[in-house]
Amino acid sequence: MCSMHRLEVELLKKRASEFLEESKLAVQRGFYDTACFLAEQSLQLYLKAILLKLVGDYPRTHSIRRLLGELGRVLNSEALETFINANRARVLALEDAYLIARYSAKEYEKEDAM
Repeated sequence: MCSMHRLEVELLKKRASEFLEESKLAVQRGFYDTACFLAEQSLQLYLKAILLKLVGDYPRTHSIRRLLGELGRVLNSEALETFINANRARVLALEDAYLIARYSAKEYEKEDAM
């Protein structure tokens, strides 16, 4: 992996970690919409970091499903495919948080953010 990609991987992972920490704090404060959005951002950035590290690029998308699918294809991992299929509803809900938490009249509850 070239040094440019290595730096980007580390930056994406750092941001993913920060978003996850902020998501946890948002839950503690009762900011569930924000927590869901931040959790989605965390996972999205982490998946992009892993793909960049493994193959040198990642799809330009905000879709968690597409990123997980690409990672499954790259790893040729039956376990990951099983996880995606078993957690499809959760993955969809997390992916929806990208837009809903910002633009919809729906409000997330504590159970949604956990």
